[in-house]
Amino acid sequence: MEIKKGLVLEGGAMRGMFTAGVMDVFMENGIRFDAGAGISAGAIFGCNYKSRQIGRVIRYNKKWCTDPRYCSLKSLITTGDLYGVDFCYHRIPDELDVFDRETFKNDPMEFYVGATDVHTGKIRFHRCRDGGEKDIEWMRASASMPLVSRAVEIDGRKYLDGGIADSVPYRVLEKLGCNRNVIILTRPDGYRKKRSRASFALKIVMGKYPVLARAMENRYEMYNRQMEEIKKRETRGEALVIRPEKDLGISRTSRDPEELERVYRIGRREGEARLNAVKRFLEEGQA
Repeated sequence: MEIKKGLVLEGGAMRGMFTAGVMDVFMENGIRFDAGAGISAGAIFGCNYKSRQIGRVIRYNKKWCTDPRYCSLKSLITTGDLYGVDFCYHRIPDELDVFDRETFKNDPMEFYVGATDVHTGKIRFHRCRDGGEKDIEWMRASASMPLVSRAVEIDGRKYLDGGIADSVPYRVLEKLGCNRNVIILTRPDGYRKKRSRASFALKIVMGKYPVLARAMENRYEMYNRQMEEIKKRETRGEALVIRPEKDLGISRTSRDPEELERVYRIGRREGEARLNAVKRFLEEGQA
């Protein structure tokens, strides 16, 4: 059977600095994958794997995280988006810390991002081919957290955070034939979500999207089921899972450069510690 190597990236907003640290270690050591799939932060940070831009994620986040154009209450009030759309998805990748679209386009790795359809509450995946405007819009949709982001309209459909419907996108790669997947999680082993205490408030705030509100209310069940399935794959040697040893202790919307660096360094250390196991797993199918 043909070996197809996949990289699966959970979201988690600024917990994604852990993922960035792991990815940089992988790239520095020439670890390549046939396909990758990211959700939310896993989408907007994971695209740098295909563009082969080591260090870019931590660099631009540390440099611009305190800039009100990047993230601010003012942006949320005036635009409906906590993270400034123009600054984050245009100024930074186009001018300030350029996203290498040419390398992204020519790299053979397939890269998929998932976003949740606000009317159906179901995940939809998009293959990013050239890093152009439409790909960027799908990445933005994937990372658009409900309540602090506007829904992103693409081809007449509206989308929000992919993590609502599919927190860890391992199934999409399995369906594509990836039989040797490395899964990077941003929560420690054994973590399980609890039912949201704000479910009633969600139904009110998200009243025009009732199916989405139900998906958000039941997200904890979906997430916990995925964790059980991933654990089984890990135990059977079908997937190699990299996760922090303990809770990362960082706010989802942290704007502290030192905190971002701290979590990034944890990711680097974990990536280095698991590097040989990853190489064996990808080359021989044994973790």
